[in-house]
Amino acid sequence: MTFADYTDAVLSALKHNPNPQDVIARKQEVLDGVYRTENLEPTSVLFVGFSPAILSCRAKNIAVTEVSHTARAYLSNNNVKYTYIEPMELPDHKKSFECVVALEEYFTFAESDLEQQKMILTICSLATAFVISTIRDYKNQDFKEREFSAPAIVRNGANQTIFLESHDWDLKDRARWNTMVYEISRATGNTIPYGAFQRRTMFFKQLAKFSMDAGAVNFFVHKNLMYKSLIKKTYEHVVSIQFE
Repeated sequence: MTFADYTDAVLSALKHNPNPQDVIARKQEVLDGVYRTENLEPTSVLFVGFSPAILSCRAKNIAVTEVSHTARAYLSNNNVKYTYIEPMELPDHKKSFECVVALEEYFTFAESDLEQQKMILTICSLATAFVISTIRDYKNQDFKEREFSAPAIVRNGANQTIFLESHDWDLKDRARWNTMVYEISRATGNTIPYGAFQRRTMFFKQLAKFSMDAGAVNFFVHKNLMYKSLIKKTYEHVVSIQFE
């Protein structure tokens, strides 16, 4: 399963929400907070995976990658003008975007350190100004968060949809685990599974080092900004990888 499949769960949560514009605005507020810190509102943005913020993006040029056909159809139906880039074609777009947005802990969706380094190198090669991503504090992670993220419920009138993220950690490699996401209708009990997704921990210092190795000039953790996915209530730290 791919990162595109994972963010399809985010798309489903947005579709179930009775106030999608409020959700979209909150996600845009996170990006705006980064833009203010960077003193730049980008005119060209690449989104990695589906994000509600794509629907409020003010950039002149919007591109997306690692999104499903379902997500692309949703964006088109909501009059978002975007360019789709196949993941394998990303190396052809070096330094083509002022900003690259890779939320939902994108850099943890890997099986090895080497794969993570390659992901970071690829994403960093695309940005001229900065990359925005999110990450949990795995060094100080509460033991209770290792097996499950905090569940999220989307309430739409009498209908309630539960999103439950379950983690199965490797018994030999403490940095490795796989994730399953379950979308559960409380009314019917019907369940839609997403996964399994191979994951690997990413620490702040580790991401900073890999970013610097990829040509970044600075790595910044936004202490006044936190990100919360639509499919879990566990908060993620917002980080910037800066190039100028």
